[in-house]
Amino acid sequence: MAAYGAEQRVRLPALCAGWMTQTFVHWAYPVRAVRGLVPEPLEVEEYEGSAWVGFTPFVMTDVRPAGVPARLPGLPTFAETNLRTYVRHPDGRDGLWFLSLEVACPVMLAARVIGAPYHPGVLEVTRSGETVRYLGRRRPGRASYRLVVRPGAPIEQPTERDVWLTSRWRAYTRRLGLLWETPVEHEPWPLAGATVGELEETLTAEAGLPAPTGEPLVHFSDGVRHVRMGVSVPCARTP
Repeated sequence: MAAYGAEQRVRLPALCAGWMTQTFVHWAYPVRAVRGLVPEPLEVEEYEGSAWVGFTPFVMTDVRPAGVPARLPGLPTFAETNLRTYVRHPDGRDGLWFLSLEVACPVMLAARVIGAPYHPGVLEVTRSGETVRYLGRRRPGRASYRLVVRPGAPIEQPTERDVWLTSRWRAYTRRLGLLWETPVEHEPWPLAGATVGELEETLTAEAGLPAPTGEPLVHFSDGVRHVRMGVSVPCARTP
């Protein structure tokens, strides 16, 4: 299972940021529904016999290169949303495989050079009273979402499943016949429960997944402020 704290230090980050106002919406899927969307040699990770797909909208704050202080005025802040599943490299290390990434900042599209599936879009995150609202639409394209959640009480003792779904310390991407690994380090997520008021999305269908079934598992986090994303390096060849 993934550690609740970071598994490695990112001593020379390529980018620093905060990930704030984040909601984790998870659905269980049959492994066969996900397998065709994940390249070899990665394996689809299972929990309690299912693959899991996460829909996670949030706000990226204070985005900056290493060495630039977070308090510097004018640093970029923008909304981002990812659709992801959970994988394991043949060397045993687990991580994320992104099915899609929606972003409101064109600069982030540069990560396509290592295969990160970024799409430009119009995204919005608003917090009002006890509810948080996320809206997004890909441009161009039909993919969109609308999510309204009500955060609940803090989770003092996360379950093994809570940790497995939220604490991941590397992402894998594919480009030019190579599998790339990007490490990440940040403080533990402060998790809370959450209930869904509204949820409409077409990201799963656009990614090639069948419609989710059953009620999703939902967590909310005010966020983590000290995210350090490392330099991406090739770690395997892909067919």
